Amino acid sequence: MNDIEILKKFLEVPLENSEPIFQYFLSIPDKEIVFRGEQPERFLYIRGQRKDKVLLVAHADTVWDNSIEIPENAKHELIFSNGVFQSSSSVYGIGADDRAGCAILWLLKDLGHSLLITDGEEAGGLGSSWLMSDPKNSDIADEINTQHQFMIQLDRRHGSDFKCYSVGTDEFRNYVQRTTGYTEPDRFAYTDIVTLCREITGVNLSVGYRNEHSHKENLFVDEWLNTLNICRKWLSGEDLPRILLGKTSA
Repeated sequence: MNDIEILKKFLEVPLENSEPIFQYFLSIPDKEIVFRGEQPERFLYIRGQRKDKVLLVAHADTVWDNSIEIPENAKHELIFSNGVFQSSSSVYGIGADDRAGCAILWLLKDLGHSLLITDGEEAGGLGSSWLMSDPKNSDIADEINTQHQFMIQLDRRHGSDFKCYSVGTDEFRNYVQRTTGYTEPDRFAYTDIVTLCREITGVNLSVGYRNEHSHKENLFVDEWLNTLNICRKWLSGEDLPRILLGKTSA
């Protein structure tokens, strides 16, 4: 499958059920996989092998995950026209928030970096909060902060934004802007990295969707591809820096 076919495969997963997304990643052979918890407090972690590995983050749930009753006659059908995916439904969108991010993680899975798929992000970051607060997960909470250079979440609207929220430094923001060409519109709001980053910095990158959380949600494929290819080049490079909250470590 090419990149767009993989994207379409992820967007076609039923919006109200995050389980198939986890099953896709559980099917990856020859990887160290940790899968813990119960919906919506659960996560899947795939340990990377690079010395200078980054943690890549996306969430499997959508805003429609167990939140509404889907009418029997409401079909989840994608429309693709003029380079844009949108929904045929008047009830819900396409789940690009954050199935588009999950698709990018899938396509980057062989670069040697770690992957983290969370659940319950749309319900207030339940999966990431459980990972970081429950003592049974302290091994993973510690590992993602001590064994990675920084975090990249793929879960941002628009085509050329990045946001570090409260888990970036000026140095890290400058590094992200130089590397991606993207800009940070503000530092407000929340996503999983705000909870996950205790020691290292993190950034959330645009993946091309707009009008999320509505039936008018759409995804601009060229923008999604641009972020994918920026990450491919960035994360294939050597000697990625370890950038901490407060200081830089070589």
